[in-house]
Amino acid sequence: MSDKSVLDRVERRPEQLHHDKLDDGDRALSIIGDERVVVTEEDNKRIRRKTDKTILTILIWVYFLQILDKTVLGYAAVFGLEKATHLTGNQYSLVGSIAPIAQLAWQPFSSYLIVKVPHRILMPSLCLGWGIAQASMAACKNYSDLLATRFFLGLFEAGCLPLFSVITGQWFRRAEQPLRVAAWYSTNGIATIVASALSYGLAHIPSTTLESWQIIFLFVGLVTIVSAPFVYWRLDNDIPSARFLTEEEKPKAIERLRANQTGTGNRDFKWSHLRELALEPKTYLWMGLAMLNNVGASVTNTFGPLILDGLHFDPYTTSLLNIPFGAMQWLVIIFASWAAQRWKVKSVFLFMLTLPVIAGAAMLYTISHTKSHEGALLAAYYLLAFLFGGNPLIVAWIVANTAGTTKKSAVLSLYNASSAAGNIIGCVSLFRQ
Repeated sequence: MSDKSVLDRVERRPEQLHHDKLDDGDRALSIIGDERVVVTEEDNKRIRRKTDKTILTILIWVYFLQILDKTVLGYAAVFGLEKATHLTGNQYSLVGSIAPIAQLAWQPFSSYLIVKVPHRILMPSLCLGWGIAQASMAACKNYSDLLATRFFLGLFEAGCLPLFSVITGQWFRRAEQPLRVAAWYSTNGIATIVASALSYGLAHIPSTTLESWQIIFLFVGLVTIVSAPFVYWRLDNDIPSARFLTEEEKPKAIERLRANQTGTGNRDFKWSHLRELALEPKTYLWMGLAMLNNVGASVTNTFGPLILDGLHFDPYTTSLLNIPFGAMQWLVIIFASWAAQRWKVKSVFLFMLTLPVIAGAAMLYTISHTKSHEGALLAAYYLLAFLFGGNPLIVAWIVANTAGTTKKSAVLSLYNASSAAGNIIGCVSLFRQ
């Protein structure tokens, strides 16, 4: 058997050989050109299983860390952050909103970096950056310190969702994407559960040096920092450079994605794609959906534990009561994504997911916050978990219907910017007078 790789041995017509030298073409598709590579069902399952094991596992873990680092602010507040850092008035709300402000400001740069920087370099760099910012929050002494660290936390997290969505589109078939997006996005629920349990456990550590909220920040930040080298070691940039695929499997992995017609990745930033994006009405519809759907996200992530604390529970009970909320998040995200894929409709489920959220918000607003109404108020709070089922549907919708790496990274950055805008509105709406 020749030493030449299977990638080099795939037969192509002479007129197709120019694909290998295209500076602005899709690298993977330039390898096989227009020739069809036979992919059996057994090949398809094996490649998908390997991709899940390597790529999807990394996406799940790193997205979990991002949500965990973002979520623990609310638990830190329950365990004395505001008093220790002398926050007054609306300052906690502003600390909560500064991260999405940074995300909003950084999105144009994120869309460019996602195209130009190899993903194996970009993802661990972002992970390391927000891990350091998170750990540094343990050293904060005042409002200014918190603003600075939370700003950098938001800045490094800004490229996370667009990057993960682009990676999902580059490695999986269109029919496989909704559940893969749901797999990593559902860590919103897992992170809420873990943050609740961690806060409860870490707050019991006796220390004369560190306060409970400092221990929480330091622990989750260090876990994220330690994870960055692991991500660099395991992640691959694209199918042609994938170390977990054999040379025979690589052209088959490329072929199985051909029907997506959305490309498998290149490093050329195409300004013409931005012009196309600006002229497409669906761009603005997706932005509107993202913003409106995420107004409530900051309410639960940043203020959720404080809402429970306002029901007159002690800090430890407050932490544990958020575990059912996290379980609801996970179940809603997985079910909504499965149902949308099963019945091949997203808009209906997006609408249905808003109804429990509206009901829960109305209940929290109208029911008096007294001990006799604790059960009803808890139920109302848990209904807010349904809003998290909409985001993976919107992301999967965008990924499946956007071709080209530049265009995809740009529209997903716009989605993330709109999501950040929604988070800012949510934080501002809860300014405490």
